Amino acid sequence: MALHILAVCFAAALWGVDGIVLTPNLFSLKPGFVVFIIHFIPFAFMSLLFYSEFKHIKSFSSKDWLAFLLIAITGGSLGTLAIVKALFLVHFQKLTVVVLLQKLQPVFAITLAAIFLKERLHSGFIKWAVLALISAYLMSFGFSLPSLDLSNNALKAYFYAVIAAFFFASGTVVSRYLSRSYNFKTATFYRYGFTSVFMLFWVILTGDISNVMQINSHHWLIILLIAFTTGSGAIYLYYYGLKKVTASVSTICELCFPITAMILDFILHGNQLSFVQWFSAFLLVLSILMISRFHINSQNN
Repeated sequence: MALHILAVCFAAALWGVDGIVLTPNLFSLKPGFVVFIIHFIPFAFMSLLFYSEFKHIKSFSSKDWLAFLLIAITGGSLGTLAIVKALFLVHFQKLTVVVLLQKLQPVFAITLAAIFLKERLHSGFIKWAVLALISAYLMSFGFSLPSLDLSNNALKAYFYAVIAAFFFASGTVVSRYLSRSYNFKTATFYRYGFTSVFMLFWVILTGDISNVMQINSHHWLIILLIAFTTGSGAIYLYYYGLKKVTASVSTICELCFPITAMILDFILHGNQLSFVQWFSAFLLVLSILMISRFHINSQNN
């Protein structure tokens, strides 16, 4: 059980590496094309390596088809497109409110998991989950209030940030549902397959497919690194963890993403962190550990 929780945390940490180190190198390409190519390349590779996975299509129920389609649309495609759109609208500056709204994801995920997956929330979980959310806020902003920009682009960015949080949360819940029926290899295979097909139609309809002519050698290096490490590699670990970890616990473990991003931002960009931010990061890690402990104990009882 502890290994599965660690897998979810490590997957989220890899997403932090992606956001700070890798994806910014692709800023000159269209977001839709980036989402398509980092899904299509791993799926093409998996199709050769795990060709036998195609046999599952014959036994898909209507609920399976719907679930894989939903995960491709929510967490795989629209969630990523929405948050990138939000960041583009504020030109990767004045990110405070965008980041804050993105932290609504655990709230959405816990609510959706309780409604659709009937996951029970124990008092111990709620207490530490609230502390985790407060710590995540303080880690980003300290005791200051985020500055609110009410310009047209900023308001649109806030809207897209909320939409992204909802889609990512929905993706977590649907992923947990799929993990009950399929192993992590199969879940990863079809998540990438369905997302690749959906995004192929997207880039064709939007004309973003033309970006393929603008990819240089540096772009290809970054794309391949994302595709096989922070992309499919992280998702593989994520689905392995979800076999034993509830969606409610998983969404708190995913807060390892901002912890990793914060530390990398400090190391690579020299952005100094206050004592409050470091202490909040410690509290966030403690909250994740305590939630994991509650989850393990509840599964063993």
